[in-house]
Amino acid sequence: MDNAVYHVLHEGRRMGPYDRRTIVGMRVKKALTSNQVVVAQDGAQMTVADLVHGGLAPLPQSQEGETLTPARVGGSYSVVQGIYPATLMEVEGPGYAIPAFRGEVELRVQNKVLRVAGRYRDGREWKEERVKFPLQDIQHARLRGTVVDLWVRVAEEGGMQRVAFNLITRDAAGELAGALPHSVPYPGSEPLASLPSGGTAVHPWLWAAVVGAAFFVTMVLVWVLVRRR
Repeated sequence: MDNAVYHVLHEGRRMGPYDRRTIVGMRVKKALTSNQVVVAQDGAQMTVADLVHGGLAPLPQSQEGETLTPARVGGSYSVVQGIYPATLMEVEGPGYAIPAFRGEVELRVQNKVLRVAGRYRDGREWKEERVKFPLQDIQHARLRGTVVDLWVRVAEEGGMQRVAFNLITRDAAGELAGALPHSVPYPGSEPLASLPSGGTAVHPWLWAAVVGAAFFVTMVLVWVLVRRR
């Protein structure tokens, strides 16, 4: 599938061809939406969300044989709020049974859950697995560059399980953290709102130093002018 090419349907036109990695990158940068339709080489149609996940199931059809786009399928795709390719970095603490995913995983923010889907090794075999975290149980999030740490409440254990993902870009990491409605910044961490591309946060004390220096220079100039008069 990695060598396959696809065309994107946009306003009645076919754009492309693109490979899967390019389409994933365009989705991360919001150049494409999850509901847009792509066409495979064999004519099969699917959404960008399905392609990112790796599915090749064709879109449903009406009784007349007409292919239905996601906007016309009774909201079947509306539960998906965002899709992010990532890698699993670390799992700390008891709680959800999370396999040791290898390679790329898909983080899918839905209405009520954050779904993690990926592949892992079981002996000599590769297997696929999905883990779902209720959004209301994701209590804290922390941004560390392209890495997002999530603290998930585990009712049975009476504590928190930390799961860390690398989202490839800072923008994607900030977007994911901001898409979790019940999460607040982990104590002592930076705000969840992503910084502008290439930007960095400025500490309030730095601003105070700049203002103080400007005031001092202004006073010196005034004193010099008064002395000259």
